[in-house]
Amino acid sequence: MIATNVKRPRNVNVPRAAAILYGDWGTSKAYVIGLAFAVAGYASFWLIAAMCVLTALVGINYMVICHLYPDGGGVYASVRHRSEILSIVGAFLLIADYLVTAAISALSAFQYLGVPHPEKFAAAAILVIGLLNLLGPKHTGGLAFLISVPTAIVVITLGLFSLPHLGEAMGHLQPLHGGFWGNWAGFVGIVLALSGVEAIANATGVMRLDPGSTDAQPSVRKTSTPAILWVMIEVCLFTALLGLAMHSLGGLQTANGDVNAPGAEGVRDYMLRYMGKTFVGGALGPALGHAITIQFLMARDRELPKIFQRLNKWGVPNAGMLLATLVPMALVILVKDMAGLADLYAVGVVGAIATNLGATATDWKLSIKKWERTLMFCTFIVMAAIELSLLIDKPNARYFAVTILAVGLILRGLVQERRIKKEARMPAPPPLQISAAGPEAASDFTTAESILCAIRGTGRTLDFALRDARETGRRLYLLFVREQRFMTEQDTKRKWQEDPEAAEIFAAAKEQAGDRPPLYCYAVSESAAGTIVDIAATLGASRLILGAPRRHGLVNILRGNVVREVSDLLPEEIDLIVYA
Repeated sequence: MIATNVKRPRNVNVPRAAAILYGDWGTSKAYVIGLAFAVAGYASFWLIAAMCVLTALVGINYMVICHLYPDGGGVYASVRHRSEILSIVGAFLLIADYLVTAAISALSAFQYLGVPHPEKFAAAAILVIGLLNLLGPKHTGGLAFLISVPTAIVVITLGLFSLPHLGEAMGHLQPLHGGFWGNWAGFVGIVLALSGVEAIANATGVMRLDPGSTDAQPSVRKTSTPAILWVMIEVCLFTALLGLAMHSLGGLQTANGDVNAPGAEGVRDYMLRYMGKTFVGGALGPALGHAITIQFLMARDRELPKIFQRLNKWGVPNAGMLLATLVPMALVILVKDMAGLADLYAVGVVGAIATNLGATATDWKLSIKKWERTLMFCTFIVMAAIELSLLIDKPNARYFAVTILAVGLILRGLVQERRIKKEARMPAPPPLQISAAGPEAASDFTTAESILCAIRGTGRTLDFALRDARETGRRLYLLFVREQRFMTEQDTKRKWQEDPEAAEIFAAAKEQAGDRPPLYCYAVSESAAGTIVDIAATLGASRLILGAPRRHGLVNILRGNVVREVSDLLPEEIDLIVYA
C-alpha cells in the first residue's frame, strides 16, 4: 500500500497523552517485579534499577523524537523517509508486540483475580473485546485518563506503606551473582512494557499544537514532553521503590522459574497483590489490603481494550481486527505462562524502538543537539544489543518475530499486487475542466502549491477547505465528480455549467469564499476514486481534502470504500485529510 498522511483533529492534551503512555509503562509493575525476583532472587533490585535507568533513557530520547515528528514519530512514520523496508520491518515488529501485549494483559488480570485456568478466562475476554471492537468502538483518551488516576493512587498508596519496610529490605539485599553474561541475560529477560512510548510517539499527530504553531509548522513539545516526563518519573521511582520493598518479604524462594512465598505459592505473576496483603493488610487489616490490589487490577485491565481501540482508530479492516483477536487468544491458550509471553513480547518492542532510535540518531538532516544525538545513539546500541540477545537466547521469540514479519510482508505484497492490477484495469482519466472563479487565469494553475477538495455539497467540509486555504495561503481547487457507470462521448464533454448540482455548489462556494475565490474542477467518470487521485496528481496538489461518510452517507462519491481507495492510490507526497 502507498502510504498517505492522514491528518486527524488535534484534541489530545497532556493528561490524555500521559494516560496513553501510563497504560503500558505504569502498569508494568504488576509483572516485571515478580519476573525480576524469579531471575535474580534477593539481588533482583539491581536488575530492576538498571531497567529503570533504561526506561529513563528511552523516555528522554522519545521526548526528542516527539519534538522532531509532530505529525507522528512512531517507528513507521519516522523511519519511512530513510528506508521504506526498514520502516515496514519496524512496524511489523511493533505489531507483534501489540498482539502479545493483549495476551499478557488479559492473562495477568485473571491471574491477579486468582481464578482457575486463567488462560481460558483471558482468551474469552479477548474474544469479547474483539467482537465489541468490530462494531467500531471509539478510543477516548479522557476515559484512559480517568482510569489511570486510580491506578496511580493505588501505586502511591502501596509505595507509602512500603517505606517502613525499606530498612529490612536493605538487610536482605544481595549483590548480583552469576557473572556479567548471566546478569545480562537476566536483565534482558525483564526489559518489558516499553511499547507505550511508541504509542505516544504515534499520537503526536493528534496532540494539541503549541501556542503560536500551525498545521503548516506544527509543534507539540508542550504536550508530549510533560506527558512523557510525568509518567517516566512515576514509573522509574515507584518501580524501583516497590522492587526494593519486595526484598523485605522474608521466605521468598524461586522454584522452576516461579516464586513461592510463605503460605502462598506461585506469586511471581501477582507479586504486588501479595505485597498489598502483607504491607497494607498488615497495617490496616486484610480486607483493605485485598481492596487495594483489586483496584489496581481493575485499573490495569484497560490495556487490552486500549490496544484494540488503537487498531480500530487507525482504520484496520474487519479481517485485520479478526486476526488481532485470534492471535492473542491462541497465544494465551498455548503459552499459558507469563514468562513465556514476556519473551515473545520483548523482541517486538525492543526491535521497534531500536530501529526508531538508530534511524533518527544517524539522520544528519535532522536538527538535533549534539548531546541528544550522542545519547540517542548510545541508547540505540544498548537496545540493539538487547534485541540481539533476545534473538539468540530465546528461540521462541525469534520464531514468533520472524513469523509475524513474514506474514506481514506476504500480505503487503498481495496488497501491492492487487493495487497494480487495479491500476492496470482503471480506465483513462476523463478530460479535466478547470474554470476560474475570479479574474485569475486557470492556465497557471501549476505555479503555486495548491489544495484540492472533492465535494458533493456545501457544508463543513467546504468550510474547512476554504478556511485551510486562507490560513495557509494556498490556492484551492474544488472538484466535483459526476460518477456514472456507463458513459458516452457526450458525457466526457459535459461542462459543469450543464450540471445543475455542480453549478449550485460552485456558486455557493464562490459567494462564501469572498475575495479569495477557488478554481472549479469538474469531471464525469466511471471511477470517482481514480479520478480524484488523477486530478490531484495532475494539479500537483500538496493536500487532498475529502469529507468523511456521515450517518446517511454521502451520495456516490464518498459512499462505501471510496476514501479507502483514494488512500490506497494517492502518492505519498500528497497529504490526505479526511474531515469528519
